[in-house]
Amino acid sequence: MAHSFSGMASSADCGLATDDPILYRARVAGDALALSEIATGRQLTYAALDARIARCAGLLSAMLGVGRDGARVAMLARNSIDSIVLAFACQRAGAIYVPLNWRLSAAELRPILADCAPALLVHDEEFSAAVESLAEVDPEMMVIWTGSDPGGLAARIEASLAVKPLPVDADQPCVLLYTSGTTGHPKGVVITRRNAFFAAINFSFVGEIGPGSVALCDLPFFHTIGLIAVARTTLMLGGTLVISDRFTPARTLAALADRQRAITHYFAVPQIALALRGDPAYSAAALSGLHALFVGGAPLTQALIESYLGDGVALVNGYGMSEAGTVLHVPIDRRAVRDNPGSVGLPAPLLDIRIVGEDGRDVGEGEIGELWLRGPAVTPGYWNKPEETAAAFADGWYRTGDLGRREVNGFYRIVDRLKDMYISGGENVYPAEVEAALAGHPDILDVAVLGIPDIKWGECGIAYIVLRPGAAVTGEAIAGHCAARLAAFKHPARILFVETIPRTASGKVQKHVLRQLHSDETLQRQA
Repeated sequence: MAHSFSGMASSADCGLATDDPILYRARVAGDALALSEIATGRQLTYAALDARIARCAGLLSAMLGVGRDGARVAMLARNSIDSIVLAFACQRAGAIYVPLNWRLSAAELRPILADCAPALLVHDEEFSAAVESLAEVDPEMMVIWTGSDPGGLAARIEASLAVKPLPVDADQPCVLLYTSGTTGHPKGVVITRRNAFFAAINFSFVGEIGPGSVALCDLPFFHTIGLIAVARTTLMLGGTLVISDRFTPARTLAALADRQRAITHYFAVPQIALALRGDPAYSAAALSGLHALFVGGAPLTQALIESYLGDGVALVNGYGMSEAGTVLHVPIDRRAVRDNPGSVGLPAPLLDIRIVGEDGRDVGEGEIGELWLRGPAVTPGYWNKPEETAAAFADGWYRTGDLGRREVNGFYRIVDRLKDMYISGGENVYPAEVEAALAGHPDILDVAVLGIPDIKWGECGIAYIVLRPGAAVTGEAIAGHCAARLAAFKHPARILFVETIPRTASGKVQKHVLRQLHSDETLQRQA
């Protein structure tokens, strides 16, 4: 299959000397522990991991004839050793790894598969029902599950012959990370080998990761945090990656408290950090071995920061995205954490940042503008979307769509979003997508959705709905309508019936009016 991507200009060199961290580590420290899986107890050294990836690359080559054409290999599965194996095997075989968000419904996954057109879909048995309907997207798409039976991925890897890595240009895609756009249509963020390498380098600096690091990852590998920041960085620097297939507070706390595992790094969203402290098993001693607890993906409250600092743990905030990896990060220093509440820290070392005003010029210190990025970790664009790619860049700079400011001490703050996206439980939610799903209800005449602060999830959605004349639909019925079309984290937490939605003369929703309406309502309830 030919590439369906046309992005920014790329260089002509054929790879980076160490952009395959497993291959390098197997040569210099093959006996070191690379992976440890909590659910099964499986462990692999770097030498064993390298050998398994080589056999998996051989499997891909035998099944698909994968080479320089960049065939896509999608995976719908929870975190596991073989998730890591398949990701790196794709790179060695010249394929493109597409980790799918298993929280999405089959209806939401369908356009993603249609966009990336994978030659192979690998899935956990847990998602078999969804995969049955997804197979209709392309009858030629091969489908296998991750099990150890004769037809499963694990058994196929064991039976395959190892192959050497193909020489692939460093600026060719190796991963597609899908994120919804402001229009509600999914966009595949292109991650090249160069992007992945430098994104990991950036996080290794800000996270202070090295060969002695042991990182626990229970954030899903379909996110840049799990797949790139935690997993790839740890493996590239020769540390040990402890893999958990899901987050449960008690199990995470038990792993963090296990002195034999000796976990030094753990990355969470604020809701996970809050859930850990609220669990009966929580104790300061359980986290005493951590170098830091890294947090991102949603606003972080000073109360939560102080509560962890009181237990001797630095709750380190940061800001990043699929398109660039780690962008900003608070230093791992308790004073810096305490003295900069709400800050997302300092720029990653291999990244240039500008704050640009509406006139296209850099704003002054302390002034608000849009964050623009440039550097080797920044994506060249979006898969199959040349117009969106062109709109996202200006003179070689990636426009984040987020508003921020640089303070006197050099620390950055994210102030607001140019777009209306909000983050609930660490997941990006785009109101246009939710509005489109609600608008499909026969009794809804008009709708507007926006994000509001929420103690548990960081942010949640509130839907303002105008019913058609004579309709008597309930909020429960509308919630059921959402459940059949959207992932749970996208469901509005509140549904309010109103007589009209404020709009401009051109028909655009005046969301600032709705935000003020919500603020006024909140004040009245508190009065």
